[in-house]
Amino acid sequence: MKSLKHLNKYFYKYRVRLSAGTIICVLSNVLKLQIPDLIKDSINAANSYSLGIITDKSIVKEALLESIFHIIGFAFLAGILMFFTRQLIIVTSRYIEFDLKNEIYNQYQKLALNFYKKNRTGDLMNRVSEDVGKVRMYVGPAIMYSINTIVSIVVTFFLMIKTDIILTVYTLIPLPILSVSIYYLSKLIHKKTTIVQEYLSKLTTAAQETFSGIRIIKSYTTEPAIIDYFEDVAEQSKQKNIELFKVQALFFPLMILLIGISNLIVIYVGGLRYIDGFITLGDVAKFILYVNILTWPVAVLGWVTSIVQQAAASQARINEFLDEEPEIKNNTLSFTSIKGDLKFNNVSYTYDDTNIKALKNVSFELKEGKTLAILGKTGSGKTTIINIIARLFDAQSGTVSINGIDITQLNLDNLRQDIGFVPQDAFLFSDTIENNIRFGKEDATLEMIEQVAKDAYIHHNIMEFNKGYKTRVGERGVTLSGGQKQRVSIARALIKNADLLILDDCLSAVDTETEEIILSNLERITKNRTTIIVSHRISSIKHADSVIVLNKGEIIQEGTHNSLVSKKGFYKDLYEQQLLKKT
Repeated sequence: MKSLKHLNKYFYKYRVRLSAGTIICVLSNVLKLQIPDLIKDSINAANSYSLGIITDKSIVKEALLESIFHIIGFAFLAGILMFFTRQLIIVTSRYIEFDLKNEIYNQYQKLALNFYKKNRTGDLMNRVSEDVGKVRMYVGPAIMYSINTIVSIVVTFFLMIKTDIILTVYTLIPLPILSVSIYYLSKLIHKKTTIVQEYLSKLTTAAQETFSGIRIIKSYTTEPAIIDYFEDVAEQSKQKNIELFKVQALFFPLMILLIGISNLIVIYVGGLRYIDGFITLGDVAKFILYVNILTWPVAVLGWVTSIVQQAAASQARINEFLDEEPEIKNNTLSFTSIKGDLKFNNVSYTYDDTNIKALKNVSFELKEGKTLAILGKTGSGKTTIINIIARLFDAQSGTVSINGIDITQLNLDNLRQDIGFVPQDAFLFSDTIENNIRFGKEDATLEMIEQVAKDAYIHHNIMEFNKGYKTRVGERGVTLSGGQKQRVSIARALIKNADLLILDDCLSAVDTETEEIILSNLERITKNRTTIIVSHRISSIKHADSVIVLNKGEIIQEGTHNSLVSKKGFYKDLYEQQLLKKT
């Protein structure tokens, strides 16, 4: 239950609604429990007439009609009050669900890339959907039914004892058995449900991977094997569902059996008590109603306990991520500018998940308005430098400064807002091309979007599509080619018109001719703008003001394109290799 303390702030936030819902719930139950007494009076009146105690039939009719109107009135008022109870408590649970989902999502936004490398996307989504859903059942139905149960049991027990304590004791004999049975049955159902959910995840994963890798499956003609695997997982999932439903099938029959036993006890013992003159016939009928009124409150004890257990487990999982301290923190809320010279001073970085040392004492300086090119083999540390500049990671040793100020002391939002970033893996949202480009600038006009698309040399391709800029690109831009996705990403970065432009190997999927056109446009656009170009093609970086060459996290060469091709080393060798490939 300790994990659920996190929700106390939400209970306090919505204390007025929850308090009102609790009061109305109590009133609803008090009204509802007046009905058995009215029915008792009606039966006693009819019984008195049949025994000859009352001889005037009109008096009995009048008493019965009066009871009927009162019963209808109390039932109607209780129903209205229960409606308002649900509106207050259940609706409040939806508010809390909304707030909790936003809290988790906001926390996800604050966490660094390392967090996402250590956790699976499916698990992240599950905690913000399934786990929050289970917590909502606790803050809504569980609380409402708990209040309802407590009030019903307390008031009903009081009225039953007030009427006849002996009959009360006999009547309640099966109810503890019912509550305990349903409690253990609920735990078993919870256990079976967990297994079913695990197999459902396996089934969903199998289907998702099949659809995602359908090209590979068809290319390797492995459809029969994939179908057999899916059928095997589906069969296991079916069997686990059947096992769950077998357990669930015991729930209501058990409840009906034990309540039926209680009713039989009331009829037998109550009948004897009536014959002996201790209670009236109406009291026997009243006890039968009390037993049936207690059916749901007693049964719900096990159900509520199960909900609370599930909610506590889910909230504990949620708290794991909410308690996670963001590695990257915004250390100032004041506005800061990133204009100025960029400087790396003995920067080192090691990935803790693989223990790979990506950077080793890297030092360089990039003057404001100049272009720096970073070249190196795969895994040499190029992208790590970019991520450190954007503070997706923080340097573990050494310093990174802009205009002499450590970037950790700059406003994080200002820093990232002033960076136009084209990642190595071009990612597009499942939306229109227009909106994917506008992502870089929310208030961008269509004319601005078209201009940057022309600069990225993608406008002519877009206009060939049936819907032009309104074309939806599908999940992760699947409907576009690799080169088209890269160029849309470039357009998205250009429209931002940021002070620092970072291009991380963003022309790898385009042909040489297209590359030359884009580079020519970029040379014009990036003039007097601080730019960093990461590439493995020398043709992409030869116009840069300075070049650094990385190997295993260290700078092995540094200079201009002309100075580097004039002396022996990695750069000259790569240049000659790529020159030979062109010829």
